[in-house]
Amino acid sequence: MTEQRICGVLLTPGTEPVVGGPCNRTGEPLDGSILVAPSLNPKLYAAIMAARAVVCSSGGLTGHMQSICRAKSIPVLRVDRTDLDKLIGEVTLDLRSQSITFGSGGSAETEPTGTSMPSPEQLGSACAVIADLDDIRTVNTSGPGAARVESFFLREEFLCLAAALSPIDALYGGTAGIDAYGRAIAGQLQTYVEQLLPGQQLILRMLDLRSDDAARITEQAPVQPEPNPDMGLHGTRWLLRSVAYPQALHVMLETLQARLGARAARVSLSAPFLNDAEEFAKLRPHLGLPAEIPLSAFIETPAAVHATSAICAAGADELFLGTKDLAQFYLAADRSNHLVAESYRTRHPAVLDGLGKAIEDARKTGTPTRVFSLGADLEYYLERLPTPTGYMMCVGELQRLLRALPVG
Repeated sequence: MTEQRICGVLLTPGTEPVVGGPCNRTGEPLDGSILVAPSLNPKLYAAIMAARAVVCSSGGLTGHMQSICRAKSIPVLRVDRTDLDKLIGEVTLDLRSQSITFGSGGSAETEPTGTSMPSPEQLGSACAVIADLDDIRTVNTSGPGAARVESFFLREEFLCLAAALSPIDALYGGTAGIDAYGRAIAGQLQTYVEQLLPGQQLILRMLDLRSDDAARITEQAPVQPEPNPDMGLHGTRWLLRSVAYPQALHVMLETLQARLGARAARVSLSAPFLNDAEEFAKLRPHLGLPAEIPLSAFIETPAAVHATSAICAAGADELFLGTKDLAQFYLAADRSNHLVAESYRTRHPAVLDGLGKAIEDARKTGTPTRVFSLGADLEYYLERLPTPTGYMMCVGELQRLLRALPVG
C-alpha cells in the first residue's frame, strides 16, 4: 500500500521533530495518543493533556487551548476537515514538513529547525505563562536561567480546568457553592505558591470565561448564548456584573491568608479584558479588594491602549499587554478562525504601534509593563518596540531560552 501523506499547518511547535502514535477520536484522555478533533475546547482539556500531539481542522495560532498546548510543548497541526476524517489507527506527524503520514513509521529524527531566538539576557525579567502546576516545576528546574523568571501568569479558568472545577456552576450554586469554589481555588493556589523560588510572584488573571467555552463545561447554570463571544460578556465587564464572584474572591483571599500567612502576598490579581480607566476604577470597590492587594490590568483592546495613561493613573500596579487579543481587534481578524489566518498578524504595523504606545505611556507613569510574545516574534519585537519591563512567554518556548543560558 502506498504511503499516504496529509499536509497541514503547524499551530504550536513541540520538542521533537517527529511524533507518532494511535489516533484518539473519543475526546477522552488516552496517554501517548494523537488527539483528533474538529476544534479544541475546554471539554477536551484532559484529553489534550494526555496527548503527544493534537490534530484539528479549525483554530488559529493563539487560541486559548492552543496556548495550553504551547505551554506544555504539545504540537498542534491543523488540516482540512475532509482530511481529518481519514485519520484512523497509527499516524506519524512530521513537524518539519507540517504533514502527517499513515503508519507507525516516520522520518529519522533530527534536530528541529525554526526561528532563532535571542539570548534571555535581552528579556528583562521574564514572566512565564503557565497552564498548570507542573509548568512552575519545569521552569524552576531549567537551570540558572530560572532566576530570570520573576513571575508566573495563570488564568483562573485554566486553574479550574486543571482541578476539574466548573466555575459557572459553582458560582450559581448559592452561598455554599460559592464558598466552596473560593476555598478550592485557594487550595490550588497554595500548592502553586509552595513551588515558587524566592522572589517569584504568581499573577492570577481573574475569571474570564467566554460564553461559548462556559457552555461546554457548565451543566446546571444557564449560559446565555452570544453571537460573538469574543466581544461579549466576559472579562472585567462580566466581573463588574457578578454578585457571586466578589464573595468567592473574598473566601479565596481569606483562605490563602489563613494557610500561607505572609506568603499569601506572593499572589496578585489582574483585571482581564477591559476598555478604559472607568472600568478599572470600578473593579476594586466592586470586588471589595483592600488597597494592599496589587491589582494589575490587561491591555488587550485598542480602547485600552489609548487609555493606558488613565488606567495607570487609576491605580494599576502593573500592565500586561495581551498581544493575541490586541492583534485580533486591531485587525478585525478572529484569532481562532483559520479562514482569516493570513489577516491575523502579530507583527502587523498597527499592532506594533499599539504595543509601542502602551509601553511608552506606561513608562511615563513608572508602571511596570510586560508584553506577551510568541517565540517566533520575540526577536522581531526586541528590535522594534520600546523596552518594556519584560516579556511574557508560554513555558514551552521560554524554557528553550532559559536552557540556553551559560552556567555560572
